[in-house]
Amino acid sequence: MATESYRLRPDPNDPALTRAVTGVDETGQSVTTRVTVERALTLYLNAREIVTMMTILDYPAELAVGYLLNQAMLKPDDVVTGIDYDEDLGVVVVRTDIETNFEDKLKKKTLTSGCAQGTAFGDLMEALDTITLPRAEFRTSWLYRLTHAINTTPSLYLEAGAIHGCVLCEEDRPIVYMEDVGRHNAVDKIAGWMFLNKVSGANKSFYTTGRLTSEMVIKTVRMGIPVLVSRSGFTAWGVDLARQTGLTLIGRARGKRFVALAGEDRIVFDQDLNYVADESAKARRKGAMGDE
Repeated sequence: MATESYRLRPDPNDPALTRAVTGVDETGQSVTTRVTVERALTLYLNAREIVTMMTILDYPAELAVGYLLNQAMLKPDDVVTGIDYDEDLGVVVVRTDIETNFEDKLKKKTLTSGCAQGTAFGDLMEALDTITLPRAEFRTSWLYRLTHAINTTPSLYLEAGAIHGCVLCEEDRPIVYMEDVGRHNAVDKIAGWMFLNKVSGANKSFYTTGRLTSEMVIKTVRMGIPVLVSRSGFTAWGVDLARQTGLTLIGRARGKRFVALAGEDRIVFDQDLNYVADESAKARRKGAMGDE
């Protein structure tokens, strides 16, 4: 699978995203290695400061909008009238045509940051009951072609490590590949890109290097994507929510192996496993480090 199917993908050669650092190795010899650069980004929704997050800062507009969507601070039908980003100040402002429902809620009640997160989480859980995921199919032949393409794409992880990746896919084609120091940032950047480009999740799948937690399931369902795949494992609540919402949940996808614990009815087993290479022990060790 060539990289030309991507509409966006990592740029490991961007000098702003990594820098060289010198140190010593296990033998005491001097070494130079590249490390991922993280920066602070403060997000405003209209005139209200929402959060300061640590990010590699490659797609601030997509990250800001995606964060607001996935925290239920923006609704899919809200109109974003502008996004202002100041690189020197590390500030991004998302502007809407009218005051959002979230801002109205905060006016009515004074909240600590913890209570605010609790309120947002309650809104997210309530919203799950109103979402019906499409009856799409997901072929195992697509899965194996996707994982091969993603694992061989030049990335910041391969360049410097200490980063998570998420990929929006359509059938056997990876479309948008985002990386960040936090997996939630990578997810949010894809959610923001989908919103800003009016891309539906109905015929898509979502791949992540991270664990299949309740947060990952909630965000995938909110994006309207029916299939979530990871090379890593599951949490019990992640599985329970996937079953509750009808999400297809596939984990431990390495080489020819995978386990599906929810939404198995979408999977079409059309791949002859005799033609799929298993993952080497070296690749398994490397992948395990990437799941941290």
